[in-house]
Amino acid sequence: MSDTPDHDGVPRAFAGVVLDAPDARELADFYRRLLNWETVEDGPDWVSLKGPEATKISFQTEPEYRPPTWPGRRDRQQMMLHLDFEVDDLESAHRHAVAVGATLADFQPQDDVRVYTDPVGHPFCLFVDG
Repeated sequence: MSDTPDHDGVPRAFAGVVLDAPDARELADFYRRLLNWETVEDGPDWVSLKGPEATKISFQTEPEYRPPTWPGRRDRQQMMLHLDFEVDDLESAHRHAVAVGATLADFQPQDDVRVYTDPVGHPFCLFVDG
């Protein structure tokens, strides 16, 4: 008998998030520079980065990729998700994000959060906790 419980097909762990892009390697390079995370998989159409506590983001080439709209509009591609990253200093994090290729979004809904888009249009937020 195994010490591992039988979960009847229930996933045992969350493996990470996958972002589509016209070029997986280019988008992964942006996030590698933004986050300073390690590359753990590097193929022509699939790249994975690993961060603290085994956090993982993967990137997949999708030739038909269309960037989402922030904020959402009925007549445009809808945002499916966004990424949140906690930072120690919002102004320093802002300068770093812009320097590596992020774009500050026109619409900013909160004073203690900054919304950006990556080079292919995925929204992400930088925030200071507390």
